[in-house]
Amino acid sequence: MPLPLVYHEDYSPPFPAGHRFPMEKFRLLRDHLVASGLTTDAELLRPELCPAEILALVHCPDYIARYMAGELAPEDQRRLGLPWSDALARRTVRAVGGSLLTAELALRHGLACHLAGGTHHAHYDFPSGFCIFNDLAVIARYLLAAGRVQRVLIFDCDVHQGDGTARLLEDEPEAITVSLHCEQNFPARKARSDWDIPLPRGMGDADYLKVVDDTLNYLLPIYQPDLVLYDAGVDVHKDDALGYLHLTDAGLAARDEAVLDHCLGRDIPVLGVIGGGYSKDLPALARRHGVLHHSAARVWAARGLG
Repeated sequence: MPLPLVYHEDYSPPFPAGHRFPMEKFRLLRDHLVASGLTTDAELLRPELCPAEILALVHCPDYIARYMAGELAPEDQRRLGLPWSDALARRTVRAVGGSLLTAELALRHGLACHLAGGTHHAHYDFPSGFCIFNDLAVIARYLLAAGRVQRVLIFDCDVHQGDGTARLLEDEPEAITVSLHCEQNFPARKARSDWDIPLPRGMGDADYLKVVDDTLNYLLPIYQPDLVLYDAGVDVHKDDALGYLHLTDAGLAARDEAVLDHCLGRDIPVLGVIGGGYSKDLPALARRHGVLHHSAARVWAARGLG
């Protein structure tokens, strides 16, 4: 079978032209993966909406209700940075459902990737940094509560610290939060992950890849997780509008393949979400996000998964 990939048409709702958040990138990523021959539209797996009771495993029920009704306070709306609409609310809940489906597929097949996800700035009762509900924390709490896994490790390679994930899971000892991020970047006030690895501005491919290898070689044998949630943010790229690291396309591909090989080489299932990526050149950004899926497909084929 082909590499399991999860996507839904809801992911790119109508959005104000020129908005800082590139909402169209999810549809363009789907188009790129189809055009490049990696998948077909019929092979993409469509998720259901995430039930409110599963969101409430990590988020305040009142906050969930207020967001879905379009009743966020002005302060929270500013923190979020996205204009509310019914379509965006549906997209948000659908995307968490997509990450949950990707987790199920990863546990079943060893590897699966989402064409969205990685909303790691969302907190218990407020949004932040374009993130409304935290799919990484939801997956971890849901699978642990259901007894599907005994331990989850979140390996967050977005250029920004996964502050929401760290705070939401700080009292969950079997959800291990690891954040590799540019030290001088959003959020200004960092949370405390289980493992924070702050990186200097301008770090390039070779130094970054050594950090990835060293970190996984150290942490995976210690924790021996049943599942790794990999946030493959591409805002570490040298051309990203909001990052300050200096990875190339080749560096992104090497990173993604290294993460997947470290996990699968230890028989640890892994799911990939796309995380952050920002550029006015949306087709280029979509191709950059597609590095994860092409890398995963190479690993999938090389290891004979499925």
